[in-house]
Amino acid sequence: MRTVQQESALGAMESSGEQVTRFPQMARALRNSNFRLFWSGNFLSNIGTWMQNVAQGWLVLLLTNSAFWLGVVGFAGSIPFLIFTLFGGVIADRVDKRRLLLVTQTVMMLLAFMLAALAWFKVITVWEVAAIAFMNGVAMSMNAPSYQAMVPRLVKREDLTNAIALNSAQFNMSRILGPTLGGYAMAIFGVAGNFFLNGVSFLAVLWALTHIKYPDEKPARHESMWDSLRGGFAYLHENKQMLVLIWMTVAASLFGIPFLTFIPYFAKVQLNAGESGLGWLLAASGFGAVLGAMTVAIAGMIRHRGRVLTFAGVLFFSAIIGFCYSHNFVLSQCLAFVEGYCGITMISCFNVSIQHLSSDEMRGRVMSIYATSFLGLPPLGALLAGELSRHIPTGHALAMMAGLAGMIFLGIFAFSRPLRELD
Repeated sequence: MRTVQQESALGAMESSGEQVTRFPQMARALRNSNFRLFWSGNFLSNIGTWMQNVAQGWLVLLLTNSAFWLGVVGFAGSIPFLIFTLFGGVIADRVDKRRLLLVTQTVMMLLAFMLAALAWFKVITVWEVAAIAFMNGVAMSMNAPSYQAMVPRLVKREDLTNAIALNSAQFNMSRILGPTLGGYAMAIFGVAGNFFLNGVSFLAVLWALTHIKYPDEKPARHESMWDSLRGGFAYLHENKQMLVLIWMTVAASLFGIPFLTFIPYFAKVQLNAGESGLGWLLAASGFGAVLGAMTVAIAGMIRHRGRVLTFAGVLFFSAIIGFCYSHNFVLSQCLAFVEGYCGITMISCFNVSIQHLSSDEMRGRVMSIYATSFLGLPPLGALLAGELSRHIPTGHALAMMAGLAGMIFLGIFAFSRPLRELD
């Protein structure tokens, strides 16, 4: 729980933010000047990150012409979330979250400039790309818990759902804009230009972090990192509603979200749609996600969240199953839209519910467990899907995994009273 002094400080910050300008109900969290700075800085930075992702994949193909190395580099950038995010949460509860974000964002900026320099002078190898991707993943895994835990300190409690939805919207808008701009930038400046522009984009979030007014945090407790980590798991175990949400996140991340990795396969092999078709499928998914985030933002405080996230999750998995067996491009686009819409609705409900249930003192560790489940398990799910694809058709493998996740959701809802009572 917050102290009276913290509540007063936060209330003063929020009041000053509201006096600056008025925003429509859909974007009411942006009336707070601190959250507005944080949101816009991250939006610009995320566009740069997506531009770098496009160039990184292209660079790997230029260096190796190998799908295997694409997978290796992707795995190198993702696996740190499974290894380091929990420790990032412990550190987030021990230090000033803004300062930790300044450090991690600066590291990622320097790595982007390093990539740009190596690519520009044409002295880069695929091993160096993989190594930098791994280091970038480590920085991102340390960044994620603090990022998640910082949002509730910047807005009113009743605006938290709207703030989380707006964050989801900006991420998915950057997912649409970044690759598009990245393609044009590569054509003009080459891959080195994309890496350089991504490095420049970090200046936006660094500027925002240095200019927001952030309330003082409690001093860190003097205990070992392992004791802090055990304390986070013990706290989670005592809260049955948070615990069931984490298990549902595990099911979705391991068996559902890996589907996104295989969309290029369906575009090329099953739909014969080519590169442009892949772009339209990804755009449909991204547009659905943006619209889903906007729906959550407009709705404000979501009632009956246990029912909503279960229903959204089952529809998400059903859309994946339908996509796996679709041979019609228009139908696949519609299913990609539904997948994006329901997926972001489900994820927003997870995030909002866990944020509301967690105390400020434990928020960093709780969000690190959530981030590990959400970001660290999809690479393992993709490996599982890939192994299954060696024995059965890829569509069957992904549909089977999505069906299993859907049954887990329905089973948990049927037998978990804490989930049904989540409001």
